Amino acid sequence: MIGSPVDFSFKHLSAVSDTLSDEPNPGARPLKRNSEQKFHSRALRLNNNNITDLIGLMDTISGLLVEPTRLAWLDLSFNDIPHIDPVLTQLRDLRLLYLHGNSICKLSEVVKLAVLPCLHAITLHGNPLETERDYRAHVIATLPHLKTMDFSAVTKQERELASIWQKGRNQRKSTSHSKVNRVFPI
Repeated sequence: MIGSPVDFSFKHLSAVSDTLSDEPNPGARPLKRNSEQKFHSRALRLNNNNITDLIGLMDTISGLLVEPTRLAWLDLSFNDIPHIDPVLTQLRDLRLLYLHGNSICKLSEVVKLAVLPCLHAITLHGNPLETERDYRAHVIATLPHLKTMDFSAVTKQERELASIWQKGRNQRKSTSHSKVNRVFPI
């Protein structure tokens, strides 16, 4: 059982580590703690705060949760996070990642998450990267295990089109790289 989410949303937090000196919001079901006062949960909500980076995320998760490596759901939506921090790649059991409503500008940031084998749902809408050309195709091609993106199901057709888009993109890169090598040998 996943347990109730540990909810630190709308707390005006400016750092992830601020949660260690605060109490989570009460939920519909009471949170269960162990003898060390750590929570029996696989879900952490840090949404609607003022977080700008993920410094100390792993220490914070370890301080909050009984089984930090089993975190499955992380909600970082509606903060001011400008990059996808590589620390997220340490969360190997992560299945659901909400990053919508942040300040992520580059679509290339999504590549960092490709190492997460269990990531099935992601939200990125409301970030500047959403306006980049082929936004949805790029994310689907980069994260092939996705079942939902931006609260919308990833269809078989989208997956096939994203694969074709990715192959075409790789061919264009390879062609332009070989042209550069002919003009300027490496």
